[in-house]
Amino acid sequence: MFKFEYIEHNTFFNRLDFRTKLVMIVIITLIAFIWDSPITEGILAVSVGSACLLVGIKLEYFRLVLKIMLPFYIFMLITMGFFNVDQVKTLINKNTLTPIFSIPQTYWWIGGASMSQEGIIYALNVIFKTLTMILVIPLAIFTTDINQMVVSMARAKIPYKVIFVFSSTLRFFPLLLGEIETIIEAQKLRGLAIERMGLISKLKVYSTVAVTLILNTMAKSQKLEIILQSKAFSGSSNRTYLHKSLLTMADYITIVLLVFLLILVLACYSKFGVGKFAWLIYS
Repeated sequence: MFKFEYIEHNTFFNRLDFRTKLVMIVIITLIAFIWDSPITEGILAVSVGSACLLVGIKLEYFRLVLKIMLPFYIFMLITMGFFNVDQVKTLINKNTLTPIFSIPQTYWWIGGASMSQEGIIYALNVIFKTLTMILVIPLAIFTTDINQMVVSMARAKIPYKVIFVFSSTLRFFPLLLGEIETIIEAQKLRGLAIERMGLISKLKVYSTVAVTLILNTMAKSQKLEIILQSKAFSGSSNRTYLHKSLLTMADYITIVLLVFLLILVLACYSKFGVGKFAWLIYS
């Protein structure tokens, strides 16, 4: 099972301050929202994915993302291909779309529906857009130690209560995943062959795992509340920090380059149409 944890590699991303990575997340997400072309979105998604591999994020994470998102992507291809007609007509400034295949008129309710090439292309744009936003977050979080992350967010004037909830969630992930693995292994030791079960039987087993996990999580939350009350936790950011968070020259250069990239994307999008849906496809 994949573990959500800090990757201790001496890479460029690991050396950046978390505030710089927050700027990176915001700007890359904005660019992903600005672009409508599957070509530019695909290049952006591949670039972010390649950066994830370079910093040491394992392939298990990509498999997990694809496993979770695959039903959504199939749904997007079907719905956009069949029903996203008016929007793509407006984007390509045409009155007709290019059909890939049509359902016979004899079929009830969906008879006569046609899957369009433009709808599939728009669905690919949405898929690459979501992949970019999913992959850019671990690129920042997995390359930052939680302690340094907390200090950086405090230096960025983010309310400390928000920081504490965020950091506690990250710390709980490995514990929760470990508990899930322990519960499933315990059931296997009792003779439960989950691999041989059908889908319905697996859902029943995992529902019992969810109940146990929720109860254990509630117990841990209550213990954490008692500990915080005993330490007079107030949520104030006016406190001392063991770890330091400093913006280096590399951070300033990276922030300037990211802002310049956003300005360049906006200029090329508005003046030359780079990143628009019809760019290089229907131009």
